[in-house]
Amino acid sequence: MSTNQAALNEITFVQFVALLFGLQVGIGLLALPQELAERAGTDGWISLLLGWTVSTGASLLIVTAMKALPKGSFPEQLSLLFGKWAYKAVYVLFALWAFYYSYTCLVRTILYTKVWLLQQTPMYITMLLLIVPSYTIARGGLRVVGRYAELIVTVSFWVPLVYLLPLKDAHWLYLFPVLKDGWKPIFTAFEITPLSFSGISAVFLLYPFLKDKSKAAAGVIVSNSLSLFTFVLTTVVCFVYFSPDEITVYNEPVVNVLKTIQFNFVERIEVLFLAYFLIIFSLTWIPTAHLAVYCTTRLFGGQDHRAHLRVWCLLLAGATFFYIPGFHQNDRMERVLVWMELGIGYALPVVLLLYAALFRHRIRRGSA
Repeated sequence: MSTNQAALNEITFVQFVALLFGLQVGIGLLALPQELAERAGTDGWISLLLGWTVSTGASLLIVTAMKALPKGSFPEQLSLLFGKWAYKAVYVLFALWAFYYSYTCLVRTILYTKVWLLQQTPMYITMLLLIVPSYTIARGGLRVVGRYAELIVTVSFWVPLVYLLPLKDAHWLYLFPVLKDGWKPIFTAFEITPLSFSGISAVFLLYPFLKDKSKAAAGVIVSNSLSLFTFVLTTVVCFVYFSPDEITVYNEPVVNVLKTIQFNFVERIEVLFLAYFLIIFSLTWIPTAHLAVYCTTRLFGGQDHRAHLRVWCLLLAGATFFYIPGFHQNDRMERVLVWMELGIGYALPVVLLLYAALFRHRIRRGSA
């Protein structure tokens, strides 16, 4: 990665936080309370605290590993330690992860659009409607994508306040007693939290472009904490509004709970909110699409990622015309994504830190 390219794609601390927060909060949010309730009842919110602890720890390990490696992009850092084969292997790995992440989130968004908004519209048309503006943003580079994420997160701070309105009909006794079934259901529900806090693998690719790298640790803590606040707020609101048995019936309780908000001039306000959620969900597939084509461009020794981005968009449009996964298939795709996240975001930084420690120890012994 050249110095000029890094300078042109530098992102600020706020953009770094917004990108990571968007990757986490965009996927799985609408169905999260139901999934937690099925596994741990109304104690499921405690699993989110455990997920935040593990995710933040893994994110800090990634930042620590990046600081311990030489300067440059992550694959370039590894090439200095392992050779050119590691350079290509890492770009392939992260390209596959980013493409899969982008496609999984985009399919989930299209399915939500089909069910809630555009029932009569073919899904390949919806795909085209989403791809065109996504390409317009992603082609501008990481700085433009970062500014877009910063804008969307900034103008969306009012959304959590809306979820305070259903509390007028809340039944807080639904939350008690705490730990009614012990810790086992909570640890069972903990299995789905890596999906909610997914996206931390992007720290590997975003860190070299962060303008002030000394704030990287604070950035991952802030982004994870914002995600935790969002998840806990929406989950607790759903838990105290729906009964413990009723919440398991709704597939997207985060949307259904908004039905309690009524205006004389608007019917089904939850549909309007879902339409706005599509903008928030775009913070999952747009950044990862850019990171994916960035990896493939660097893999083939190019500098302009726009050609690869056009190919990716055309492939998506063509594939959707013939087949698009349903909700059950997309659920399985999300489970695969969790395993990819565990391997890249959780296991890889540990391996890198161990190797960096051994590498420094070997250098000390050689100089002694």
